[in-house]
Amino acid sequence: MMKMKIMTLANHITVVRILLIPVFVLFAVYYGRSIADGRPEEWLRIASIIVFITASVTDMLDGWVARKFGQMSRVGAVLDPIADKGLLLTALITLTFSKWTYAFPLWFLVLVIARDIVIMTGCLVVKHLNGKLEVRPSLIGKTATATQMVALAWVMLQLPGHLYPIYAAGAFTLLSGLGYVLDGVSQLRHHDTPHA
Repeated sequence: MMKMKIMTLANHITVVRILLIPVFVLFAVYYGRSIADGRPEEWLRIASIIVFITASVTDMLDGWVARKFGQMSRVGAVLDPIADKGLLLTALITLTFSKWTYAFPLWFLVLVIARDIVIMTGCLVVKHLNGKLEVRPSLIGKTATATQMVALAWVMLQLPGHLYPIYAAGAFTLLSGLGYVLDGVSQLRHHDTPHA
């Protein structure tokens, strides 16, 4: 059962993750500018990576703290997905438009955002028509998120062949979007089916 206490330790950790997002952007953008100026300052890239890893670790930590110490809360249920999606999308946007040596192609960013819009719209439609919505996380959805994180790490580490993990992440992102659409259609059909 979710508790009414607003700022638990788990929620504080989530807030730290949100606050780290602009710090990551600052380091990443200035690193891109240093490349554009012909004087790459590698410490900025390393700082970007450290901040991103720290933020990612807090994602696992706040969930563990919430479960371990019974700090599940409505505030946390709202803040956590905002922090997760905020970190992921901000990193993708930054590494698409900044001048890093390796960057994300624009189509990948469009695909990720389009999938999220389709999913959110679908959730609203199902909730409106059914009166309820069953949120069922899928393996392919988790795989899509994992491959997106791998692609982000690959680009930030400036490893060769960065397009391969991006293509893989793009494929899983598309498949997961289709999977959620089919799940939504299934819920609508199940709701419309008369019971004997």
